Amino acid sequence: MRTVYRGGVVHARVDGAAQALVVLDGRIAWIGSDDDAPTDDVDDVIGLDGALVTPGFVDAHAHVLETGFALTGVDLSAAPSLAAALDVVARAARLGPDPLLGHGWDETTWPERRPPTRQELDRATGDGVAYLSRTDLHSAVVSTALADSAGCAEAAGWRPDGLVTGESHHRARLAVRDVAPERREQLYRTALAAAAAAGVVSLHEHSAPFLDSREGLADLLALTHDAASGLPGVVGYRAELCVTVDDARALLRAVPGLTGIGGDLNVDGSLGSRTAALRLPYHDAEPDHRGSLYLSAEQVANHVAAVTRAGVHAAFHVIGDRAMDEVLLGFQAAGDVEGLAAIRAAGHRLEHAEMVDAAALARILLFGLTVSAQPAFDAAWGGRDGMYARRLGAVRAADMNPLADLADAGVPLAFGSDSPVTPIDPWAGVLAAARHHEPGQRLSLEASFRAHTVGGRRAANRRQAEDGELRVGAPASFAVWRVSGLAHEERTGMQTWRAQPAAPALPLPELISGGSAPVCLRTVREGVVLHDLLG
Repeated sequence: MRTVYRGGVVHARVDGAAQALVVLDGRIAWIGSDDDAPTDDVDDVIGLDGALVTPGFVDAHAHVLETGFALTGVDLSAAPSLAAALDVVARAARLGPDPLLGHGWDETTWPERRPPTRQELDRATGDGVAYLSRTDLHSAVVSTALADSAGCAEAAGWRPDGLVTGESHHRARLAVRDVAPERREQLYRTALAAAAAAGVVSLHEHSAPFLDSREGLADLLALTHDAASGLPGVVGYRAELCVTVDDARALLRAVPGLTGIGGDLNVDGSLGSRTAALRLPYHDAEPDHRGSLYLSAEQVANHVAAVTRAGVHAAFHVIGDRAMDEVLLGFQAAGDVEGLAAIRAAGHRLEHAEMVDAAALARILLFGLTVSAQPAFDAAWGGRDGMYARRLGAVRAADMNPLADLADAGVPLAFGSDSPVTPIDPWAGVLAAARHHEPGQRLSLEASFRAHTVGGRRAANRRQAEDGELRVGAPASFAVWRVSGLAHEERTGMQTWRAQPAAPALPLPELISGGSAPVCLRTVREGVVLHDLLG
């Protein structure tokens, strides 16, 4: 099948104008000007009408099943108050979903400044089974019926008002997510269709025992392995702690196609739920409350050594500065045993890494770690009046998510959404990095865009030759966008991936000056159309 796309603007570095491209058997066969576009032996010609063609996005941190549940459940993210959220729940309960699943509440945006209670949830649902996850997925409010059936009160993290964290939260989540395989696949497809509609051709699934089963992850990887599935490709991570290399090898056998071991392997929790592990106490909690440390440096070291020996890479969820200290101490211990060269070559990852000071940055560089970050976190919770400032105080909050510091130091960055914590919306992530609340931490559009495309591919496999750029011979994985205007920026930051100084800038949507959000007209994975508004 030979398809010509012409009449647009192609985000590619070629001699002359890049206005058209040819796709042949799933790969890019040619890029050039409209005047030079081939016309013989063409099966289809797609008129772009000035649309922009870019590499397809990679979402480097997502939860596919959780996203499916969120998209099909009760959305509380837009509720302006606690009272309004309870009204939404009550209306949904009258329609009879059982159990009732809600997601997205954030008490820091409500005038009441508190989450719902179990008793309020019972009244709203008529004593039904209900689970309402906080926007960060690290805590939830559960109804009495769910708490009783799941045994939440017998586990660590239970509070009598129904707010659950830790093991109590895991019990509640598992109880309401026990669905048939057919329903699970439907939820996967719902989430992946939303990703494709956002121009995503690949996403990294960060699976964990409290989110999905091994069997579910294996099914998801098999479902999306081939582009012929019509779905974005899924890169699989599984958060199970390993002590020995035999543990790691057993997991790799159990989940064929697994890329990394870790991801949501939590060293700590989240700032929103006050479970991120901090050196200093929280600003808005009881005295000396510093969050929770879930893994020790010894456990981190054993895991890193085991995974390195198994020939794959590890990834750790780390938010707070105390947790960062612990995870890097673990990498140091693993390096002492395995050798620094082996640790660096493995390409291990840190997920989120929101609190990075100069000492931590130096060690991240030393160990050759990639940082998988979510710029939309700063857009949602940064700033003088945001959640970070409430939890940490203005001074500490100003140092959150130091994207430019990481990029300028040469740390490889990969951007994602942590969906459903924030929506799968890559351009919003690109814009968030370019408009960071702290001006000194802003990235150029091009650097941010590359972190959301090339960065995600390299984070999954540094040794792969196909890095996601549009060039002849590369897989035809791209997105077509209707844009209100174009910007041409020289690349800055991201030193590891910087183009030659004389290289011309590449076109991107004009986002900074207030242009409208790009609209995805078509998403293509290896020549297969995943999402289409072009017709």
